[in-house]
Amino acid sequence: MVGGRFLTVGFACALLHNAIMIAGDWAGLHYVASSLVSLGVVAAFGYGLHSRWTFPEAERSGMSVVRYFVAVSLNYPLFLAGLFVFIDLLGHSVTVATPVVTVLLLIVNFIGNRWALRARSIPNRRP
Repeated sequence: MVGGRFLTVGFACALLHNAIMIAGDWAGLHYVASSLVSLGVVAAFGYGLHSRWTFPEAERSGMSVVRYFVAVSLNYPLFLAGLFVFIDLLGHSVTVATPVVTVLLLIVNFIGNRWALRARSIPNRRP
């Protein structure tokens, strides 16, 4: 069940991210600037959905927000490196490179989200 929910939320986040990146490109922004905007918007959107729906037993606290943003932020250099390879080295457009790199980072995102939104610990109750 978690896998299907993760993919659904991940797909929604990917669509939002790709829309922000492509709109930024059309507006003349460099992909680094667009990706910073996307990082903030998509991280907030993703945390809200993942912490309530994908991982319903997740600890929802200031610390889980920090863990989630750390996990997402650690993914950011990988995303920029992927864009650099596809855009600057291979000559593809942002419109092509962004979806390709997004798909390549799917597994990294799942592992990071699983860590960030781990289940609440339930106190050991003894009679």
